[in-house]
Amino acid sequence: MGSQNDNPGGINLLSLIAMVVTSAIGSGIFALTSDLAKSASPGAVLIAWFIVGTGIMMLALTFNNLIIKRPDLSGVFDYAEAGFGQYAGFISGWGYWLSSWLGNVAFATVMMSSIGYFIPIFKSGNNLPSILVASAISWILTLIVYHGIESAAILNTFITICKLIPLFTFIIFAIILFKGHIFTAHFWSNVNSNVNHGSSIGLQIKNCMMVLMWLFVGIEGAVNMSSRAKKKTDAGKATILGLICLLTIYILASVLPYGYLSQHKLATIEQPAMVYIFKDMVGNWGGALISIGLVLSTMGSWFSWTMLPAETVMLMADRNLLPSKLGHRNKYGAPTESLLISGLLVQIFLISLLFTQSAYQFAYSLCTSAIVISYILVAAYQIKYSWQNIHDPGNKIQLFFGVFSFLFECIGIYMAGFQYVLLCLSIIFQVYFYL
Repeated sequence: MGSQNDNPGGINLLSLIAMVVTSAIGSGIFALTSDLAKSASPGAVLIAWFIVGTGIMMLALTFNNLIIKRPDLSGVFDYAEAGFGQYAGFISGWGYWLSSWLGNVAFATVMMSSIGYFIPIFKSGNNLPSILVASAISWILTLIVYHGIESAAILNTFITICKLIPLFTFIIFAIILFKGHIFTAHFWSNVNSNVNHGSSIGLQIKNCMMVLMWLFVGIEGAVNMSSRAKKKTDAGKATILGLICLLTIYILASVLPYGYLSQHKLATIEQPAMVYIFKDMVGNWGGALISIGLVLSTMGSWFSWTMLPAETVMLMADRNLLPSKLGHRNKYGAPTESLLISGLLVQIFLISLLFTQSAYQFAYSLCTSAIVISYILVAAYQIKYSWQNIHDPGNKIQLFFGVFSFLFECIGIYMAGFQYVLLCLSIIFQVYFYL
């Protein structure tokens, strides 16, 4: 076990928590209630939340344990390499990097559509004006990170606070306007006959899980920044505390509207659902407030995911999993080459949106599949490490956490679709043999 390396000038605990929250909360929460209502009744939604919340918490506890037991390691790919060799480390790191920058394409599209609430020309999210503005924002974020990741993390904390204000406002009004008789009217039955008439509770739960699992992509943000933290153990604490914040916000924001509008109305409301639910609650100012929150939320996630892929490539280069040139740091300590490469790839995908909307769907599907591969390898290393040290205090329960996380993420791969997983692995293998 390596010694813990503290960094007095590094990222503090609050900023690490903000990294977790901002990385995970993007645009999904604003459409969540309607997506769930199309699939399930309130009872099934609550069961699905319990299952997904437990699985994600096991993953967070796994990260926390590995940070404490192996403080010499940093980043999700480090655990894969330590447990299964350089090839596994490359697969994990490259998969995580793919997921990171591909997700930015989705953020760009959604953010421009959100601005379209105020400026109609951006409504589609993938026309020429939208792509031009999104491209400018992408390079501005890259420039900010270029001038130092530690200072960028402080700005990210501020963005997190700003984007949480509209969400908390929505939750407060949803609590005040909550009506128990609406919530319990169809507590177990799926009333949306146009989508899932007669769906069993089991099928409703499965459909919910497909929506919920991908809301937590990004909870490892603090782990990947652990090498820059003031105290490395803060990364584990931030992951758990950030996840608790996420679960609280997600569950309240997605379940409370079932007590304001019927499930059928929620399922058929215009997207992004939260904008129009809050507009119905309080009037036009509510729709405007949530739209601003959506822009800030997407911007915050985009900002976080500009930092994370660059940091991943730099750390992989430091571990000799990539050419050393990719680990070059500028005078601000930021990874120059990896930032440039990620920025160029995002730009190419943004331009492709002008010609086909399927590029967005492809990017999102590949993004989710790639990151689950990284999560599975982390859980597998937790299992291996805990088994090898089974007689040490606490490792039996850590073994359970690892097994639960592993099985949970395998379910994630099944739900993501094997075709995207195979495509992701094919890309990684080709890059590996090329390098």
